[in-house]
Amino acid sequence: HLATSLPLPSERDHLRPRIDLIAFMIDIKSKYSLKNVEASLAHVDANFFLGKVCFLVTGVGRVNYCSVDMNAIWKLGEVYCSPVLFCELELEGIRVATAQRLLRMLQICAGHIPGVSALSFGTLMRNSADD
Repeated sequence: HLATSLPLPSERDHLRPRIDLIAFMIDIKSKYSLKNVEASLAHVDANFFLGKVCFLVTGVGRVNYCSVDMNAIWKLGEVYCSPVLFCELELEGIRVATAQRLLRMLQICAGHIPGVSALSFGTLMRNSADD
């Protein structure tokens, strides 16, 4: 399910499936994109920041057209203890690899991978980013 911002409308709460992972998309070419994500974060329950949130930064192949401060994006990941993934949606190979990575994260967050929790996976992602 996709939403352009949070909070989600409450009139359909009873129809909404369980939310296992929230992927915030930030377009590196749009300051509005980052501001929208920052405003939406206030509407996310704190429990989601225990491994069930990630930031997906798109447009990284166009760093020349970058409108978003990369330090601000890294800071979001750090402050919210959430992984930051970078991708270029216009390149099919990278798009497919990113989709597979997000699917694997979703499987873990939904509890479909025995022995791996969203919290331990989030910690592993942060530790690998530090290397």
